[in-house]
Amino acid sequence: MHEISLINSVVQTLEEQFSQEELERLVRINMEIGVFSNVEPLLMQNAFNAVKEATGKFQNVELSILSLPIKIHCSDCNSDTIVEKYKFICSNCGKPNNNLVQGTEMLIKSVSFDDEVG
Repeated sequence: MHEISLINSVVQTLEEQFSQEELERLVRINMEIGVFSNVEPLLMQNAFNAVKEATGKFQNVELSILSLPIKIHCSDCNSDTIVEKYKFICSNCGKPNNNLVQGTEMLIKSVSFDDEVG
């Protein structure tokens, strides 16, 4: 399951960006994952829980995942279309289109900390 290695990368990124004291106050990781990214949100949640259990890190942290739809941009009519059922056709002019502008992301969008200093 490649989601474990992705979660390990998320953990490593956070450990590089924040001090140990900040990480101890971390309560939420907000991610955005595109439908076309080849990452399954449920498997990411399961991988996060497995990494928490295996490492003892991030025990009080919640992983929140926003799934982003596939979006294309049509340069012929200058409009954006949300792709449904993998039909890459502009909803405005009806032309086939594969100009992806959203849907392949896997981003740490934000993190939240407990403001209470213990």
